[in-house]
Amino acid sequence: MEVVEQVRRAAQALGLTGRRVLVAASGGVDSTVLAHVLCELAPQLRFELCLGHVNHGLRGADSEADERFVAGLAAALNVPCAAHRVDPGRRRAGCSSLERPTLQEAARELRYAALEEMARVQGADRIATGHNADDQAETVLLRLLRGSGPDGLGGIPERSADGRIVRPLLGVSRQQIEAFARARGIAWREDRSNAKGDYARNRLRRDWLPGLAADFNPRLLRAIGNLAEAQRRDSEWIRGQVERHAASLFSVEGAWLRIEPKDWSEAPEALARRLAREALVRCGVGRLATRVHLERVVAFLRTGQRGKRIELPGSLVLTRDRRGFWLGPLRGETPVGPDRPC
Repeated sequence: MEVVEQVRRAAQALGLTGRRVLVAASGGVDSTVLAHVLCELAPQLRFELCLGHVNHGLRGADSEADERFVAGLAAALNVPCAAHRVDPGRRRAGCSSLERPTLQEAARELRYAALEEMARVQGADRIATGHNADDQAETVLLRLLRGSGPDGLGGIPERSADGRIVRPLLGVSRQQIEAFARARGIAWREDRSNAKGDYARNRLRRDWLPGLAADFNPRLLRAIGNLAEAQRRDSEWIRGQVERHAASLFSVEGAWLRIEPKDWSEAPEALARRLAREALVRCGVGRLATRVHLERVVAFLRTGQRGKRIELPGSLVLTRDRRGFWLGPLRGETPVGPDRPC
């Protein structure tokens, strides 16, 4: 069938041959179909399979039923299975309002950490998730509607930067996945929270995407997927340029990031903004940086005078002396340089 062939091509491109692969199995249709298809392909492509389930404990009895379902799925496929429980609510406790992740962000962070631990215990060097073409379209459109920059339009990558996380279903639509499951008689668990209108992604999935596809482009998923891939490739190249410039401009001295004062007035705006963001990320406040903050940083790097400074989110300050610019803690020690005795 088409789904099997698409996953086979993706598995080969992602280098799964000879690997041990942990499938992140939630019990939903995407990961359940992925587990079935990879199990079917494993002998042909010579990789081993195991399942890993993360119980977030957010849906009461349904969460417990999901865990039991995945254990039964693993038994039916005759593959090993591991399960791990996490507490997103506890992860959010004790954080300031600026630093506190949303419940979904906390669940995602803990989920990937749990999957990494299960993969380590199971001896798996790849983790396969069930993200599909609909997830890709939803992610790109949500980021666009929320004002994402170009990098955000790259969407969900087919693999993580370190190659550990792979997504063999990214080119397959949810419609294809559900049709495959019904044709094969594959059962799955429905997450009833997906039908609620509380989350923007659910409203986009239910109310907007079907109309956009019907009224504007029946191949909408492919069009958005192609856009995401093209933007991701461009961003990967640009990222290399940013890292090369950052290596020559940034250095760490104690609690401070020292920034060379040269070349800022000649740097293209796009590069200057990306370097400004990189500096803030290295100081741990990339998540708090807005377009306005980046513009202020770039303007200061281009025109800032010695002895002047600007304050930034996360209790950071950007200042300048004879040696260059310094980005560091607002209430910390003064950076040490020729102008500033120890």
